[in-house]
Amino acid sequence: MTMPATAQELGGRLPSATEQDAANHLRQIIASHATGNAKLRLLEDDNSEPTEITLTPALSALLMEMLRHIGKGDAVTLVPVGQMLTTQQTADILNVSRPYLVSLLEKKEIPYDLVGRHRRIRAQDLFHYKKIRNERRSGALSALAQMDAELF
Repeated sequence: MTMPATAQELGGRLPSATEQDAANHLRQIIASHATGNAKLRLLEDDNSEPTEITLTPALSALLMEMLRHIGKGDAVTLVPVGQMLTTQQTADILNVSRPYLVSLLEKKEIPYDLVGRHRRIRAQDLFHYKKIRNERRSGALSALAQMDAELF
């Protein structure tokens, strides 16, 4: 399929209103067919023959999650789990400063490899750390809510 000359990649910018509408519409279409291994028929611009594809439940869920973010106007970046990230990329994903991230690395809270003098973090290790951090935060929030409930 050819890209129109006016098309730009989404990686470095927020989606336009048209792209948000298209993402929401496509998400609704996928959701309406998301039972089991749904088969969708797609028409390509340069071909009048419909193409049939099968979306597994996992693929449907992934696409719908991505389209949900785009539909809300969020920027989306896909990161393969085996990819090696720089400290700045990792800090951006965690929404922390690079010096704070370096302190986490030095405390060995997130594994990393040295490539020359540069630290590289495997995306899989980052997402594992992020999952544990979120679970810890959720537990602490629940404990605070329970302590607050006991006071009243």
